Amino acid sequence: MLLQVKDLNVRYGSIHAIKNVSFDVEEGEIVALIGANGAGKTSTLHAISGLLKGVTGEIDFNGEDITKVPAHKIVGRGLVQVPEGRRIFAQLTVEDNLEMGAFLRNDNKIGDDMERVYNLFPRLKERQNQLAGTLSGGEQQMLAMGRALMSNPKVILLDEPSMGLSPILVNEIFHIITTINKERGMTVLLVEQNATKALQIADKAYVLENGKITASGTAAEVAANPRVREAYLG
Repeated sequence: MLLQVKDLNVRYGSIHAIKNVSFDVEEGEIVALIGANGAGKTSTLHAISGLLKGVTGEIDFNGEDITKVPAHKIVGRGLVQVPEGRRIFAQLTVEDNLEMGAFLRNDNKIGDDMERVYNLFPRLKERQNQLAGTLSGGEQQMLAMGRALMSNPKVILLDEPSMGLSPILVNEIFHIITTINKERGMTVLLVEQNATKALQIADKAYVLENGKITASGTAAEVAANPRVREAYLG
């Protein structure tokens, strides 16, 4: 098992946001974590990424307990998050943003990986010298994903990649997610409010409601669940 979360609990003061959540992600999978606003999806990703204090339970990555490992060391081990809202470096160029993604690397393949990112996102190649803050929302999402890929991760965590994008760009982003999974073997944990799109590309899925997992199974099984269909699939 590449990533395994066991009995995860997250508290913000007196608020118990994540309650004994357990799930796993096998190498090469796309796993969707779906749920409404405030369900605890982003808190779950932040806990995995080492961005929260006071987390209890166990998070195993690549055979190692990373529950108490600092965020930057988790990135160095091969687990990287694309945050909600993109969080690109607006005053740096596209290429500078991508180079920041490789900040922890000291190998000689960074240039090759840069070209792979440009091949995956041709629009970034066209705008490599443009300030990132002047890109469109879709282009910023591509840049955030490309920056994450520059760290050469084993697992990429995507937090609401379709947020604020037009339907055409949503389709493009989901196509790219499928491409990096199928062609590059990238393991993906996808947090997404667009449950329909997420379940179309995922291998398996978990439904998070009020900090608890309430349904799980293959993506097809979750999509066929009457309660899930009523609540999230229209």
